[in-house]
Amino acid sequence: MQELVERLRAAGSVLVLTGSGISAESGLPTFRGVGGMWRTHRVEELASPQGFSRDPLLVWTWYNERIAAHRRAQPNAGHYALASLEERYRDFTLATQNVDSLHLRAGSRNVLELHGALRSARCTGCDAREPLDARGLAPDRIEHDCGGRMRPDIVWFGEPLPQHAWERARCAADRADVILVVGTSAVVYPAAALAMGEGAFIAEINPEETAISERVDCAVRSTAAQVLPKLIDAL
Repeated sequence: MQELVERLRAAGSVLVLTGSGISAESGLPTFRGVGGMWRTHRVEELASPQGFSRDPLLVWTWYNERIAAHRRAQPNAGHYALASLEERYRDFTLATQNVDSLHLRAGSRNVLELHGALRSARCTGCDAREPLDARGLAPDRIEHDCGGRMRPDIVWFGEPLPQHAWERARCAADRADVILVVGTSAVVYPAAALAMGEGAFIAEINPEETAISERVDCAVRSTAAQVLPKLIDAL
């Protein structure tokens, strides 16, 4: 922990990569841990173009439930600590795999949402977009006037990341002095590749070991909400 503090004090450029673990502390289940009736479905079937094509109403029922949960959730101490950390650097990038908007609500500004966000729907035909409120998308809004269908404006399995966001994140990893990997299992690519930036001091904050634990320079076995505020205080 002390070495991480010293590295951050000396850093000119910082990249943070976050995953669902940081939002779990706000009461949101991790993506692969959604329960209830969804236990009878493979998540990949609900979060893929093929699954949407087969049963768009089922997919939207699931995402509407997630949207409602996101709106009820509040940013936690980990989210707020990262917003505070951003204030200390001219070159700070927060790349997140989360689609819940909690980083933005906590005050982070330079946020790259690598997997999109559940704030809007977009048409599979004409690419038109429609903002979503806490109720999500009504069933009668799925079919679009152009003949396409409105889908969540997020990245599904088998789809590429938004090119602009990915290029900015990759460049931030290349120039970073310190990379913080927070609350992610680091198994979903290509986002997980950001945790392997050459030349950077890489620190992992996660209560459990992950796929990259053996390769990082520092591993803090605790949650983001517990560790990040202490890290800010130490700086």
